[in-house]
Order: sequence, then C-alpha cells, then structure tokens
Amino acid sequence: MSLPTLLKRLRRLTAQAVLPFDGGTPNAEPRTQNPEPRTLNPEPGTLNPIFVRHPRARRYIIRVADDGAVRVTVPRWGSKREAMAFAEEQRGWIEKQHKRLEQEQRKPRPVPMAPEVERAFRARAARELPARLLELAAQHGLTVSRISVRNQKWRWGSCSPKGHICLNWRLVTMPVWVRDYVLIHELMHVKRLDHSLTFWKLVARACPEFQDARRYLRSHGSNTLVVS
Repeated sequence: MSLPTLLKRLRRLTAQAVLPFDGGTPNAEPRTQNPEPRTLNPEPGTLNPIFVRHPRARRYIIRVADDGAVRVTVPRWGSKREAMAFAEEQRGWIEKQHKRLEQEQRKPRPVPMAPEVERAFRARAARELPARLLELAAQHGLTVSRISVRNQKWRWGSCSPKGHICLNWRLVTMPVWVRDYVLIHELMHVKRLDHSLTFWKLVARACPEFQDARRYLRSHGSNTLVVS
C-alpha cells in the first residue's frame, strides 16, 4: 500500500471515530466542536438532542447537562434513527431532569462568609462540637475513639469503622436540635455502620425528631452536604 493511500485511510478512520452527528460533547468522552447554546427549558414536546458517536460505547446513553442540553451517546454500530427512538423512550426521565434543574436554579445561593467570621465559627466549632459529642456519647453508653472537626465539602459528619467521628465545622451554625441529630446519627454508626432499617430505628429511638432535622438540613443547609 502506498504512503498517500495509507495516510488517506488513517484520516478516514480518525474522522469516523470522533465526528459527532450534530456536534456536542458528552461527559467523559472525546471533546468535539462545542454545541450551540441551548435553553434550559425547551419548548414542550421537543427534545432536540445532541447525538455524539463514540467508538467505545457499548450502548445508547443519555445525559442531561447542567445547561439542560440532552446528549445521546451513540455506539459505533448505532444509528441516528435508533438514537432518536431511544431518546423518545426516555422522554419522561429527561423531563424529570429538566424540572430538577429548574428547581435547583430557583434555590437561593449561599452567601460566602467573611474570612474573620468563618474563622470565629471554626474556633467555636472546635470548642463546642467535640464536647457535645462526648456528652451525647456518655448519655447513650457509647465510646468514641477519636473526634475531628474539619472543613468537609460533601458531608455534615462521618464515622469510621474504628469509631473515629469527623464533624463539619458548619454544624455550629445550625440550630442545636439539628446539630444534635447529626451528632447522634454518627454516634449510632458506632453501633451499626450502615443505613439499614435497624440503624434508622436506633436513630429514631435516640432522636425522635430526626425526620424534622433531616428536612431542615435539606431546606436550609447546603444541597451538596449529606449525613453519612
């Protein structure tokens, strides 16, 4: 095979591997030309998905981006017609994701604390949270091996298999009864290191208002923080 013919074949194979149907870039897949801006709330009854062929995909995959754009990953053997049919089948799920994004946009964004204010809250948390945790542990006959107060990004608190409990300093900004729920939640993990029905019965027995506290955290706390 001559060199020009070989180069031509290589260019054709490369184009087939990354060329999208209509532009756009799926998550964790090769980047292509940026899609045109799309509104978060498309007109009722329309999908207008972005189709992107991926040579390693084994099935059709749908993702709804943060801007509301619908991206359909198409396997190498797939077709645009089948991809569109798949998107239509998943219309209910897509609309649910659009509603979730709309609700997220309506929620007020937390106002960052001033550095001096945050420093004061952290110092207060270091004094108050471990002391309160030990007090609750004594009430329930539990032993904690270690306590840490940290700047956790994704959790209000956590408990290791060895009884090391980590608490988010932001708990000190919560009402006392909400803060105590998180502390009790982690203490119950000393008895049961899962989220089974048995675990939640332990939490309910130690903190009867735990459901109200969970709702408060979802409404007033950061949406990205969880109690694990």
